[in-house]
Amino acid sequence: MSQKVAGVKGMNDLLPGEIEIWQHVEGLAREVFGRFGYGEIRTPVVEDTALFVRSVGEETDIVGKEMYTFMDKGERSLSMRPEGTAPAARAYIEHSINTQEPLTRWFYMGPMFRYERMKTGRYRQFYQIGAEAYGAKEAAQDVEMMDVVVQFLERLGLKDITLNVNSLGDEACRPTYHAKLVEYLQSRREELCGDCQKRMEKNPLRVLDCKNPKCQAIASAGPNVLESLCEPCRAHFDDVQRKLTALNIQHVVNPRMVRGLDYYTRTVFEFIASHPALGTASTVGGGGRYDKLVKSLGGPDTPAVGFACGLDRLVLLLKESGQQFAVRPDVFVAVADAGSHDAAFTLASHLRRDGLRVEFDTRGGSLKSQMKRADKSSAHFTLVLGEAERTSGQAKLKPMAGGELIPVALDAVAQTVRAQRGVSA
Repeated sequence: MSQKVAGVKGMNDLLPGEIEIWQHVEGLAREVFGRFGYGEIRTPVVEDTALFVRSVGEETDIVGKEMYTFMDKGERSLSMRPEGTAPAARAYIEHSINTQEPLTRWFYMGPMFRYERMKTGRYRQFYQIGAEAYGAKEAAQDVEMMDVVVQFLERLGLKDITLNVNSLGDEACRPTYHAKLVEYLQSRREELCGDCQKRMEKNPLRVLDCKNPKCQAIASAGPNVLESLCEPCRAHFDDVQRKLTALNIQHVVNPRMVRGLDYYTRTVFEFIASHPALGTASTVGGGGRYDKLVKSLGGPDTPAVGFACGLDRLVLLLKESGQQFAVRPDVFVAVADAGSHDAAFTLASHLRRDGLRVEFDTRGGSLKSQMKRADKSSAHFTLVLGEAERTSGQAKLKPMAGGELIPVALDAVAQTVRAQRGVSA
C-alpha cells in the first residue's frame, strides 16, 4: 500500500462545512468596501524578492527569517508574498495609476506566506483582507480607512474589539526619537535578547515589536514616541483623534505600538480582540500611513494609507459566535423507483436552471436511504418522484422541518418552493 502524502505543515485545507464562513466574510468585505468606493485588485502570489526587501525592511523578521524565497529557472530570486501592501504599491507604480486618477482606493483578499512559529490563528499560509488608498495625505483618509474596518467588523457581528492608535512621526522628527530610544536601550543592552541587541543597531523600532516578554517590559519603560513628534505630525495625529471622535469610533492611544513593517510613517493602528479563541494572537487587523513607500519603490511621491485583517482569525471568532453560515438546499429530489431516475435527474437540472439549490443523489438507492440523505442535507423540502408523479404531473413537497405535505405541479416546483420560503425569483 502506497504511503499517504500529507499536506504541508501550517497550510490548511478549507472544506465544505467551514468554507461557508470564509465566503460569508469575503462577501461582506466586498459589500462594505464597495460602499466606500474601493475596487478589488488581485496581484500575483510570487513577486521579485527585492520588492519586499526594499519595502518591508531587510532587518524585519519577515524578510530576515520568514519569507519563502527561492531561485527560479532564470536564476531570479523570487518570494511568495508575505503581505499585500508592497505588491499593491508595485502594481500602482507599474500601471501608472497616478496618471489616471488623483485618488485611488483598492482592496484585496487572498493567501500570504510566512515561515513562522505557528499558534492559534497563525499559519504559514494565511489569508488577509486589506485595502489601500493612494493620493490623500489628509488625516481624513487615515480615519476613513479605520472606519472601513469598524463597519466591516460590525457587519460581521464581532464585538469586544478595541482600536489602538499611535503616530510614529516622519523623517523630520523620527531621528530625534530614534536617538532617545537608542540611548535608553544602550543603558539596558545586556537585558535584551540577542535579536534585539542586533535590532537596536540597525532599526531600534523593531525592539518595540519584540515578542519576548522581558524585551516588552524594557520597551514599555522607554521614551514615548508621541513626546518627540514635530508640529506637523502632532497636528496630523490630533486631527486623526478628532475625526475618530466625530465618527463616534472608540479608540485607545497606545504609544508603544509600532507595527512590524518598516514602511509606516505617522499614523499606525491595530484592532485588538479580547477572546479566548485567539489565545495570544489577539490582533485581528492593523495598518497605517506609508507616505514614502511608493517613491522608495521608484514611483511618484504619493501619500498612502492601508490596512489588512487576518481572515483566519476572523473566521475563528465567527466560529465561536454561534452564528449559522451553512447554505441549506432548497429541495432534495428523491427517486421512488428505478424507472423514474432519468425523470428525477432531468427535474433536478431544470430546477437548478430555475435558480434553486437542489440536492440529488446520482447513485439512486432505496427511498429510505435517500430520505436519510435528504434529512442530513438540511434541505428545506423533499420531493419524491415516482411513476405516479410522472403520470399525473403532480407531486408533494415535504417540509423537512415538519408540517403538512404541499401539493405541487411538476412544472411549478420552483415557483412553489420560492413562495413557501418567501423568496422572490
